[in-house]
This record gives sequence, C-alpha cells and structure tokens, in this order.
Amino acid sequence: MEQKTARLTLLIDPNKKAAFERLCAQQDLTASQVIRRLIRDYLAQHGVQYVPSGVDTDNAEAIGDETLPAEAPSRRDSTPPAKRRAVRRGA
Repeated sequence: MEQKTARLTLLIDPNKKAAFERLCAQQDLTASQVIRRLIRDYLAQHGVQYVPSGVDTDNAEAIGDETLPAEAPSRRDSTPPAKRRAVRRGA
C-alpha cells in the first residue's frame, strides 16, 4: 500500500470543480479518490510502471495498475462526504 503522499495542485473552472465534487459526493467518493484512480488508469493505459511508495525497492519490481490493490479510503476519507458536510454545518 502506498504510504507517502505528494500534493498535486491544478487550476480548473470553478463551475466544473463544483459539478465534479457534486458527482463524487453522489457516488460517496472524495474528489481525491477519483483523481487518484484516474491517474492510475492513465498510467496503466500508457504502459507506465512504477513502484508505489512504501514498497521495499530492493526486492520489488515495477508494477502496472492491474496488480495494485483497489483504492482503500484513508482514515480521513472514511466518513461519507455528505456526512462530513452535515457535521461541518452543525446538523
């Protein structure tokens, strides 16, 4: 399982971002989960292999997306987005 993280900053139209976040929430996913999956799929589509962070690189071979475990939500992502919004609003 990947252990280290890095931040990816991008610019996007605010209306497109809002629509994307609404769709993610409807599917009980975070935007980060969906974007990580899109990146893994894109790498696999183009045959790019990598060793996930946290893997012993001395004893590991580069792997493609098909051998990676399914995306597991982090502790921070374990609460459904709708519930997180309700808690922030004090509902």
